[in-house]
Amino acid sequence: MTTSFAAAATPRELADAYVHRLAELDPSVSTGLGLNPQDDRMPDHSPAAAEAQDELMRAVLARLDELQAQAGDFEEIEARCAVLLRDRLGVQLEAHEAGEHLRPLRNIASPVHGARSIFLMMPAATAQDWSVIARRMAKFPGCYDSLIQALDEGRRRGLYAAPLQVETIIGQLDEWIASETTWFHEFVSKGPKSLATDLKDAADGAAAAVRTMRNYLSETYLPEAAGTPDAAGRERYLLNARRWMGASIDPEEVYAWGWEEYKRLAAQMRELAEQIKPGATPVEAMRWLDEHGRRVEGVEEVRQWLQDMMDRSIEELDGTHFDIAEPIKTVEAMIAPSGSAAAPYYSRPSVDFSRPGRTWLPTLGRTVFPVYDLVSTWYHEGVPGHHLQLAQWVHVKDDLSLFQTTIGSSSGATEGWALYAERLMDELGYLDAEERMGYLDCQMMRAVRVVIDLGMHLQLEVPQDSPIGAGETWTPELALEFFAAHSGRPRDFLESEIVRYLGWPGQAISYKLGERAWLNGRAAAQGAHGENFSLKDWHMKALSLGALGLDDLEKELSAL
Repeated sequence: MTTSFAAAATPRELADAYVHRLAELDPSVSTGLGLNPQDDRMPDHSPAAAEAQDELMRAVLARLDELQAQAGDFEEIEARCAVLLRDRLGVQLEAHEAGEHLRPLRNIASPVHGARSIFLMMPAATAQDWSVIARRMAKFPGCYDSLIQALDEGRRRGLYAAPLQVETIIGQLDEWIASETTWFHEFVSKGPKSLATDLKDAADGAAAAVRTMRNYLSETYLPEAAGTPDAAGRERYLLNARRWMGASIDPEEVYAWGWEEYKRLAAQMRELAEQIKPGATPVEAMRWLDEHGRRVEGVEEVRQWLQDMMDRSIEELDGTHFDIAEPIKTVEAMIAPSGSAAAPYYSRPSVDFSRPGRTWLPTLGRTVFPVYDLVSTWYHEGVPGHHLQLAQWVHVKDDLSLFQTTIGSSSGATEGWALYAERLMDELGYLDAEERMGYLDCQMMRAVRVVIDLGMHLQLEVPQDSPIGAGETWTPELALEFFAAHSGRPRDFLESEIVRYLGWPGQAISYKLGERAWLNGRAAAQGAHGENFSLKDWHMKALSLGALGLDDLEKELSAL
């Protein structure tokens, strides 16, 4: 692949050129950003495709070196983009060199799932839109074939995903095709009758490809993966922590800090549990709320309840604590497709806002939804959490670069903001006792994540003052027991979380570390401005910075 970026005269121009060139190679980028609604390609995960992306990144970094040599020092806005570009592309190349793309199987956000979720991002309003969907779905088998090529190359190099991740994905694939009316057939049933035959044929082919992938994983890959450890180990963990957070960490410092956060939150939860149900532990109080607290009954009813909650938050926060631009005021609450992981999530708007930001609730077969554990989560996923940040980035993309406001982001800055948003709503007095128990439960989950994610992957010792497993070495079984004793979430949710942490090393700690950076940055800015500090102004400046790694975020926030 020959790529020239000679026309790019600044880091921001280079970054934008990179995004558009990457979208030519990777249709998930094209569709995710809404750059080409007529794109009917499926992602290519083959080793050859990965090498083409590596070559592209190396060419971008080489041109960035040339620009740096010509400019000496970049002006501030260009320097921020240059730092981000070097960090994101550099760590991605390291990860590829380590073969991470050859063992990408995990229970959430893997290429297996991405091949299905790409259809949820596509326009589906007209017959022409559905024609594009039909053409793309007809190419679904090729996508999974390319992923098998990557997995086969991993097998050749002795790089395997852990059996736990493979077994979980097999179970998810079984759910996708559990009946004759598979997820794909259900999805295309919404299309126009004029394309019914094409859509059904495409769905048939996609379902067959899922069966082929399921059989490959079960019969070929899983037996060979036997013995692959669940834990990543120190070297792989630290690489992936930089990959997901844009930061280098001292794991022992983070582990000790996470433990102190766990103890601080445990004390607050015990105090609140006593108010809700005297004599109850926090988990007992949450079990009581499951049965006796406020609830929403019905899947469509809870979707509408979440929609109303986000619309109300936008109305109340606009002009008081944020200045919310008109395009950002549209956000959609959605129900996640079957066979998803247990955690709710958010999907970004397209770069022209033709597809709005969306929050997704996995129901896991439930039809009754206690309110206490939904409110804080939707402040996190929706407003003022992910939606306000990521949609604001789209709004200011012309002032920064497309890269800084889309694919250049990392989990530390975004999940950190979303966790900060939950805390903000508590600080502003939006939570009653029930909802605050849910908020503290969410905070506790993120603190426990820090402890058990590091503990499992680095095989650290459980602190001596732990009520469970003191002095033992963390294992998945011990982590689940500890988690269950300190969380109001259902057992199946916690089991899914443990699998997620093991398959996504370093991502789980980004939430609390990101929140720490946001809080430290706010405190420093407030201290510098004193009585002249405006929280609303700080929020809007902070949300308009675009993507930053955690190594740079706190410094930038402090200077606002």
